[in-house]
Amino acid sequence: MMPSCMQQFLLTIILYAVTAGATAQTAVLPNAFSHNDYRRKRPLLDALNNGFRYVEADIYLRKGELIVAHILPCLKPKRTLEALYLKPLLEYVQQDTASKDLNKWPLTLLIDIKSDADKTYQALLPLLEKYKSILSGYENGQTTLRNVTIVLSGHKPQELIKNTATGYVFMDDNLKNISPYTSTDLFPIASCKYSRLLKWKGKGVIPASEIQRLAYYVEEAHRNGSKVRLWAAPQNKAVWNELLKCNVDLINTDHLSSLRSFLTASNAGSF
Repeated sequence: MMPSCMQQFLLTIILYAVTAGATAQTAVLPNAFSHNDYRRKRPLLDALNNGFRYVEADIYLRKGELIVAHILPCLKPKRTLEALYLKPLLEYVQQDTASKDLNKWPLTLLIDIKSDADKTYQALLPLLEKYKSILSGYENGQTTLRNVTIVLSGHKPQELIKNTATGYVFMDDNLKNISPYTSTDLFPIASCKYSRLLKWKGKGVIPASEIQRLAYYVEEAHRNGSKVRLWAAPQNKAVWNELLKCNVDLINTDHLSSLRSFLTASNAGSF
């Protein structure tokens, strides 16, 4: 049975609304960082649909598998790093429109290692080799940016990585103890816990001494080519606004839609 003119008209309106909504959701927010991304109903996809280009996953090495989880009792064998992130990212890149999107605005996957640093890193390397076509890497002192950049945090095998001339793994630096600059841009991010720098939680006026302290560390990180992230920060508009004013690059959040609304409403960090 052929649809009537009215049905065709309504169908057109519905398709337009869906398309417009999808476009609005995928506006890129370069300052937005999805903290503990794997704890959402749709890991990775919720972040991408909200325009985020930084996501975080905690991993444990168990029985040869890299399991994504926050604490040991919650390990689920099917929730692997490959299943939740690497394979979906490759599929995302292989889609025509999405590929162009990630080529223009690459994604950074911060992997927080919770188990033994060296053993977990050694298990990670052959897995990343399978996805090297989309991964940023470095060779002979030169860095090549691709669709996805892998950055390690938590238990980092620093000596192993620093002594590698060719690789696909970068590191999250300590904001309060910036590492020397490297020609391979080994530290694209520098992080620390919010409370180690600031006590202000968003009420009243932020003390000038705290602004000066934050500005100092931000400047040091930027001089080294690293973007700044403060984790465990109070998640409210007042704090987010001051962080942006102090040139903090990445706003860490567990509330994707709230941060998206804040950034787009304030015309801060959206493209």
